[in-house]
Amino acid sequence: MASDFGKAKHDDAEHQESSQDIHNKNWDMIPDLGEDVVYGPSGVAGILSSGPYILTAAFLASLGGFSFGYDQGVMGVVNVLPQFHAVVPYAATAFGKGFMTGMLLLGCFVGCWFYPYVSDRWSRKRALLIASTIFSIGAIIQTAAYDYGTLVAGRAITGVGTGTLALGAPMYISEISPPNLRGTLLVLESVAITAGVTLAYWISYACKDLDGDVSWRLPFALQLPSALALGGTIQLFPYSPRWLAMKDRYEECLESLCRLRKLPASDDRVQKEYNGILAESRFQAALQERRHPGISGVRLEIQEWLDVLSKKRWRRTIVGAGVAFFQQLQGVNAFIYYAPTLFVLSPFEIAIAGAKRLTCNHLL
Repeated sequence: MASDFGKAKHDDAEHQESSQDIHNKNWDMIPDLGEDVVYGPSGVAGILSSGPYILTAAFLASLGGFSFGYDQGVMGVVNVLPQFHAVVPYAATAFGKGFMTGMLLLGCFVGCWFYPYVSDRWSRKRALLIASTIFSIGAIIQTAAYDYGTLVAGRAITGVGTGTLALGAPMYISEISPPNLRGTLLVLESVAITAGVTLAYWISYACKDLDGDVSWRLPFALQLPSALALGGTIQLFPYSPRWLAMKDRYEECLESLCRLRKLPASDDRVQKEYNGILAESRFQAALQERRHPGISGVRLEIQEWLDVLSKKRWRRTIVGAGVAFFQQLQGVNAFIYYAPTLFVLSPFEIAIAGAKRLTCNHLL
């Protein structure tokens, strides 16, 4: 293994020499090394043949999506429970319901803005730990709330954690996954979100006949296990190889890649993927220096956000934002948040049963 890492260091030196001339190259001709590396079949067959390690890492990361979905779903049912309205009566009003929903989404918006900086500076998995901690604090506040203001504050804090988890989980999954399984493993995030929504509805329904506050505090408290499991156990897995390369920690990058692929550093596929990660990292660093010379830290982060809105890139931004916009416009999230309220004119059992069937259809 030592000789393998020695070979990798020699390759690093060659890359460093060539990266000095990157500004003189045609930017469109930079090779996309590593993306055509095939470790096995794609799809479910590839997951089964790749062993449990990478699947476990991706599954744990996808718990961020599960937490997001659960937090979306739990409020819908809780907010039609008479036991809940006895403690927080203002939540029964139309404005009270809408404001609680909006504060969660406002928190998500805030979390999405600062996550890229946190993940680039402290690593993807540490950023997930920070996000899960924020989420857990918000969940505890919601569980312990005795008035509307405290509950809304908890929802907002949970939203910050939710927004960061929604970004961080797919980023970590994509950067640790083999190229042939990247798309398949990323589906775990979407499945986890819908599973979280569905489970939140069913758990809230199971708790509806419990006496007193426990009927709604327990569903709120059950937001915690998935977030705590994610924040704690993901630290047992390697750093993202791409992040290590971005920090010029090349030997650790190769070690992480070998650990994730369960292959020696001398394997041709590992070497090709490793070289591709280095090439991409140096290309991005050179491009960044070309656009924003001498800028780093928070100033660079702000400037990169402004780049997204620049005249040269606004079309791409509209396309990317448009996908999410039209996904929201078709209305499924409105049903997730308000289905029990919409069914409230029906007998209570029919209302909750209808909401449960709706979430099952959403999962399918």
